Amino acid sequence: MRTITVGTRQSALALTQTNQVVEHLKKIAAEHQIACDFTIRRMVTKGDQILDVMLSKVGGKGLFVKEIEQALLEKHIDIAVHSMKDMPSELPAGLMIGAIPEREDARDCLISKNSWTLDQLPIGARVGTSSLRRSCQLKSYRPDLQMESIRGNIDSRIRKLDTEGFDAIMLAAAGLHRMGWEDRITEYLPLDICLPAVGQGALAIECRAEDEALLYLLSKYNHRETSIIVNTERAFLKRLDGGCQIPIGAYGVLFNGHEDKAKQEISLTGMVGATEGLEIIKETMSGSDPAVLGVKVAEKLIERGADRILGR
Repeated sequence: MRTITVGTRQSALALTQTNQVVEHLKKIAAEHQIACDFTIRRMVTKGDQILDVMLSKVGGKGLFVKEIEQALLEKHIDIAVHSMKDMPSELPAGLMIGAIPEREDARDCLISKNSWTLDQLPIGARVGTSSLRRSCQLKSYRPDLQMESIRGNIDSRIRKLDTEGFDAIMLAAAGLHRMGWEDRITEYLPLDICLPAVGQGALAIECRAEDEALLYLLSKYNHRETSIIVNTERAFLKRLDGGCQIPIGAYGVLFNGHEDKAKQEISLTGMVGATEGLEIIKETMSGSDPAVLGVKVAEKLIERGADRILGR
């Protein structure tokens, strides 16, 4: 019997979602009579160690995956469970995303004192976020808000709402759902106000491209609709060559889940914004090919001036 070692960050959220993934894989393995067991290896990434600086200033989202990917390449682990929004658009040679499970709620949400909604926040309210994308879009909607950096795991950020004088903080709804903390959410932010990060709400199950037995197991866990949508968003990100240093967001919807991929219709909305929120460019387009559509939306934004914003 093969023991499959699963690598993950050691935050409460990372461990929770990894345990959920392992439970799903155990059931799939039993259904398909695949003899295997699982063990979890907790790992610390550079992104977990640097908590006093915004990600955009210390290298971006790849800081949460590099050490784990190296462990995959060196065969210390067999699977890595990542939040998809932490994944760079390019993967190291020899690695691949073996499965994208069904997506959780992709929206951003607000957790506030006194149950204030975004529109009810006092003028000049202090709002904490670790994301330039969130900060940019909220400043565009409410220029009076004071957006301030807040780092740490979601539990520590929620504590900082009370201990560091914030009026509200912004988080991804998916993490709160996976932790069972939905009751802390004051408001889900509409997509037209705050477009999510690429892949937000989805998980990436990464493995070695040569591991055919494991890829077979993961193929049974892959959620087709989520995979199509997330790959469209990631094609958009790759064309813009963006990370945490620039406010970039995207959200796709699959209108036709027909098994014939030629008949599926994907709608993708993408955005690029200036960090101060003074300029945001959005574009929505439809198509049937994830890779082509993602590139088309990105290039349309470039035509409209996104390259000028990216160049800053």
